Amino acid sequence: MDIITGVYFRRGSHLAQAVYQGFILSRQQVSHRGKLRLCYWLKTAHGVIKAFVEGERCVFFIKTDDAARVRQVLDSVECDYQLVALSLKHFDQSPVCGVYFTHLSGFYRAKEALENVCPLYEEDIRHADRYLMERYVKGGVWVTGTPNQQSGYLELRHAKLKACDEFTPQFQLLSFDIECSGEGVLFSIGLVTEAERRVIMIGTEQESDIDIIWVEDEMTLLHTFCEEVTRLNPDVLIGWNVIEFDCAVLHERAQALGVELTLGRDGESMHVSKGHFTRVLIPGRVVIDGIDTMKNATYHFETFKLSFIAQEVLGQTKLISQDNRLEEIVRQFHEDKLALAGYNLQDCALVWDIFNTLSLIEFAIARTKLTGLELERMGGSVAAFTNLYLPLLHRSGYIAPNLGEHGLNFDSPGGYVMDSKPGLYKNVLVLDFKSLYPSIIRSFCIDPMGLIEGGKAPESAITGFNNGRFSRELHHLPKLVAQLAHARHLAKLGGEQMLQQAIKIIMNSLYGVLGSKGCRFYDPRLSSSITMRGHEIMQTTRRWIEEMGYDVIYGDTDSTFVTVDPSYTPSQCQQLGINLMIEINQRWSQLIDKQYALESHLEIEFETHYSPFFMPTIRGQETGSKKRYVGQVNKAGAPELIFKGMETVRSDWTVIAKEYQQAVIRALFDDLDVLEVTEDFISQIISGQVDDKLIYKKRLGKPLESYVKNIPPHVKAAKEATQNGSVFGLGKGSQIAYVISRTGPKLFTGETEQLDYTHYIEKQILPIYRMLPDIDENAINLAGQRSLDL
Repeated sequence: MDIITGVYFRRGSHLAQAVYQGFILSRQQVSHRGKLRLCYWLKTAHGVIKAFVEGERCVFFIKTDDAARVRQVLDSVECDYQLVALSLKHFDQSPVCGVYFTHLSGFYRAKEALENVCPLYEEDIRHADRYLMERYVKGGVWVTGTPNQQSGYLELRHAKLKACDEFTPQFQLLSFDIECSGEGVLFSIGLVTEAERRVIMIGTEQESDIDIIWVEDEMTLLHTFCEEVTRLNPDVLIGWNVIEFDCAVLHERAQALGVELTLGRDGESMHVSKGHFTRVLIPGRVVIDGIDTMKNATYHFETFKLSFIAQEVLGQTKLISQDNRLEEIVRQFHEDKLALAGYNLQDCALVWDIFNTLSLIEFAIARTKLTGLELERMGGSVAAFTNLYLPLLHRSGYIAPNLGEHGLNFDSPGGYVMDSKPGLYKNVLVLDFKSLYPSIIRSFCIDPMGLIEGGKAPESAITGFNNGRFSRELHHLPKLVAQLAHARHLAKLGGEQMLQQAIKIIMNSLYGVLGSKGCRFYDPRLSSSITMRGHEIMQTTRRWIEEMGYDVIYGDTDSTFVTVDPSYTPSQCQQLGINLMIEINQRWSQLIDKQYALESHLEIEFETHYSPFFMPTIRGQETGSKKRYVGQVNKAGAPELIFKGMETVRSDWTVIAKEYQQAVIRALFDDLDVLEVTEDFISQIISGQVDDKLIYKKRLGKPLESYVKNIPPHVKAAKEATQNGSVFGLGKGSQIAYVISRTGPKLFTGETEQLDYTHYIEKQILPIYRMLPDIDENAINLAGQRSLDL
């Protein structure tokens, strides 16, 4: 092969055939001349490629025992099929056959005809996905084929794809946002790229500093949008709730007006399909939603509204921020189109800046390179596991089972949570098992195929829990965990933060997938052999630490909290934490080798030294709480409070509760008068100084009309405001800001009148005060009465 700037040329008896490096943008499976054709759009360093893979067949599997019945049914159905005996088998060791189709229509007719005849296996795997999966393609590919230059892209026919893990694309992005009425009638579309900022607006031309394309109606607006996307030629379109809202509305309006949204690179239309979630396909492009990507990257915020995220991430506010935002958008469209254009454009720019600030595209690429999932895929832990595991399983001679075929129906226990010993401590050390569940999978060879193979040879298998036995040699998941752990280590060394985060998420999802009844590999013997082993590890670790003379005051899933001598200096605590870490790791290594003849991959780390540390009681009880504590750490020479599960980190408590808890814990740790702090906060509330901090925020979990019995305060406030016409459009997912007045809960609209201060003292201050150690209930009651002047 010759190599010229990353493009290889394969010499043969005819013309040289180029081999390109690329990254998959979109994938389709279509019928072409009556046969299955796979279409992959690729981004390369030299432009965009549309690659056609021909000659592939659709397939599902059946047990060989069902072959005669299947043949009888399919012979009566108009479908061209081939039934082939394979060297594969089911988990129950039954031999299987593959049923192959060259036509998509025949595949779907066969599935329908066989629905109640016999079990079909892997019939839900999309053919465009299976082709990549079986070749271990995860985003990056080598591609070759017969070239045919088209306008704006290179077409490759009879293409062949091969994994190319090292290729990372450089995408051209377009951030877009629509503005419309409550009925979905379009007003304008904003567009932002690296070099351009433009708005397409319905209306008569006006002078403006903003680059505006003025159009006369919705049809022209849609046609102009398509023209602009074609001209800008982005690889990735980004937005905020862009798939479920913007694309869905554009699609609906285009259908209503008879307009083809020719956004594809080859002039093809955008396809929108709705099911459990909305799916958007633009040939040759990708649509990536900011909210979904942030959630996939495990960002946690009180709300994912653009206004809130822009403020939290960028420190910027939206041009329209009032509650009646839709009403103001409609008003601006009719009365101040230039203001609406500015608002529309700013929304696009905010999304652009959020994506850049949080490296969301880099995260999406890293996730695809690890899992093979589409760049835009929401969630997808089960799909990612299937992508990674299924081709390995096939190469070991098995097909995947269907859901629940094992017939087992018991629940696996959750993570181990130890009873806590409440109190105020001077020194607490936290020892944390690094990736505990993935380490258990790796150490004890927990694996779906390994469970089957272990059951076949129990005498040499590793004993799990609930009759689970695992093969020592025949497994895939432990090796996969090892590969991910190594990749994460390299990502850390290379400072690749997004890749490291993507790997961490995937590793931590492995147990969740095996414990999910929606996964075809779910088996409670797998999940319980992970969690119950975790219980055993945590309990044994606690026993060892206590045998060394230290007191364990709490433990949660993978963390152990150890209190040590209050006279120890920070350096002594640090050294002790390191010593405990070394000792525990050595003991686990020795125990697992001696008891199971296995190598331990368990690794406990000395994570944190808290000084002081407070573990509260359950409210109104003497029992210690769980998953709730606060400790002080030293960061860069300055003390910092770390709250876990407390009011200060909960979104459904008021700002005053959070500020009070911060202040009273600071007083507790600094040995100051907590009663004095409490009286001061009560005084601030009674005087009306902090009315703006008495606002509750809570989301609607379902539509308003669905709340009939046991109506919570935020729903009462929302229902009343909707009925009196002060607000509209509230529905499932809406965040309700409300206050408690003397006549009950009221929607917060910027004004706070006649607040029930007694409620806030009793519900937001006193519960926090009562959890403190050694407090005098009578003192706070008297203080409250003095402050309230009752």
